[in-house]
Amino acid sequence: MQLESGSSSGSSWDGERMTVGRHFVRDLEGLWGGILKLAAVVEDALNQSVRALCDGRTDLAALVRGEERDVDRREVQIERDCLKVLALHQPVASDLRRVASVLKVNGDLERISNLARNIAKRVKKLATDPAAFPIPQEMEAMAMATLSQVRDSLDALTKSDAKLARTVITGDGDIDRHYRVVLKVLKDEIRRDPDRLNTWLRLINTARNLERIADHATNIAEAVVYLKEGDIIRHVDENDLAT
Repeated sequence: MQLESGSSSGSSWDGERMTVGRHFVRDLEGLWGGILKLAAVVEDALNQSVRALCDGRTDLAALVRGEERDVDRREVQIERDCLKVLALHQPVASDLRRVASVLKVNGDLERISNLARNIAKRVKKLATDPAAFPIPQEMEAMAMATLSQVRDSLDALTKSDAKLARTVITGDGDIDRHYRVVLKVLKDEIRRDPDRLNTWLRLINTARNLERIADHATNIAEAVVYLKEGDIIRHVDENDLAT
């Protein structure tokens, strides 16, 4: 995700103001700046978590776990700011969509952060097995694909790019296919080497966390489409998204 200086008042909030007032514009831009900063922190944490998993880096895993308080503090502050805008300014139409989208994305970012920390915790426990790393190739491919999904969803958010957001949504099926392959590989390993059951179960749990992270990336992409087009597209058939 690329953050540009001054982006809080840039094209991401283009269009005619539906709710006027200098204080309202300031507060709305503050919301946008806050959600982009949180997105950057969460993306960095996930990147470190995936690198820790793929490279067996317990030092990176420790860094991810150390960012928990910062993410939680930002998430709570953004929610408070959203409620303040709703209470003081009573936004309507597209402005209301903007506040609602920030509130929704805020929750998804917090969940991605939690799941990234879960992966980091598993890396530390996996390190007790000298043969745990490198992880299976199929799982590394899933981890990298999930990271790419999150990056694209946050790019779509930063640019308010509904087309890119729809690409993220349609790509969720690829992550699900990765997940099924990884589960099959790990179940085969359990049968082949049951003495390392704890390792295989930790990897299965990690794969589940990755799959859930991709789901939250999809939620963020859906929020971008709602922000730009006013359409709620949850549960819409994948083949209809490009239309």
